[in-house]
Amino acid sequence: MTKLSVNINKIATLRNSRGGNVPNVLAAALACERFGAQGITVHPRPDERHIRYQDVYDLKAEISTEFNIEGNCQEQKFIDLVLANRPTQVTLVPDALNQITSNHGWDTVKHRDYLRDMVKRFQDQGIRVSIFVDPDEDMVEAAAETGTDRVELYTEAYAAGFGFDNEQAIAPYFKAAKKAGEVGLGLNAGHDLDLNNLRYFNEHIPGLLEVSIGHALIADALYLGLEETIKRYLAALKA
Repeated sequence: MTKLSVNINKIATLRNSRGGNVPNVLAAALACERFGAQGITVHPRPDERHIRYQDVYDLKAEISTEFNIEGNCQEQKFIDLVLANRPTQVTLVPDALNQITSNHGWDTVKHRDYLRDMVKRFQDQGIRVSIFVDPDEDMVEAAAETGTDRVELYTEAYAAGFGFDNEQAIAPYFKAAKKAGEVGLGLNAGHDLDLNNLRYFNEHIPGLLEVSIGHALIADALYLGLEETIKRYLAALKA
């Protein structure tokens, strides 16, 4: 079964909008675990507009499932945070400063040497590394040359095309997933996956190990409740 890692950034966004500690980010993460999520994901940014750096320390001390920290390894503060907490996995994302949300993967050909150095730096501390990439076979193959453990496929294009021509929307992801298997990489995916498109994606992508879902899942929880929402996402991943 593909694992579900819940991205709790939006919980932190709501908390920060009012000040104080409501909703409580740690309590939300522990509830996600209790309701069946197999991992917790955070994506701290330099301005701490949602997840704060202190949240990462608080979460690391308490959660019992896999902990995934996403972010831009070109920021020294991010590198220091990851090395201090040694999560299960770090996902390297090429975010620009003040970027609202991730919108592209690494050019692993152009940045291969740099990424190779960063991958080794984290792996030397026992941290599994995943590189965020577009669904491009060349990017996947070059990612393997960095020594990374996994790649995470950026799924916004799939989500945008789903419901119009599903076969066309999934095609580049299937090819990228097949290439990942050929070059010995583990496979994750995330961005704009939701209850409408997740089952189809999971059923058609070989070797999918983990999906990271935040915005849609937290939005669904407003209507369905967190426990029921996680139950439905897990059901979509059982195919």
